[in-house]
Amino acid sequence: MTHALSFSSLRRLPRVLGLALMLPALPVLAQDQTTPDSDGAPSLMERGAELFFEGLRREMEPTLEEAARLFAEIGPSMRSFLTEMGPALAEIADQVEDWSVYEMPEILPNGDIIIRRKEPLPEGEAPKADEDGSIEL
Repeated sequence: MTHALSFSSLRRLPRVLGLALMLPALPVLAQDQTTPDSDGAPSLMERGAELFFEGLRREMEPTLEEAARLFAEIGPSMRSFLTEMGPALAEIADQVEDWSVYEMPEILPNGDIIIRRKEPLPEGEAPKADEDGSIEL
């Protein structure tokens, strides 16, 4: 079964990655520095922390599985995309001073990708089009 890669999937990716990177640290965070009871049993705080992190792990498991599936699905195409488009994207990133003044990319029905400004440039600052109608960034 193939799934089309969507912007909503890509927008979730940083959150999924952040959660996935936190998961190995959870057992360390769950360890309480209090001493166990005299019989060697964990304290109530330790047991509560263990239960909390076990519940968190169970809740995150579907998200982590989805992340693994997404990585397996988009990995090869992302590698190819970065190989082909990486230098051009780096050049664009050097030219754009502030990405916060732009909207999210929009894909038109014909496949063109547009990144619009949130607020248009003032009249005197509008970029000039070349002979073929293209505008240099």
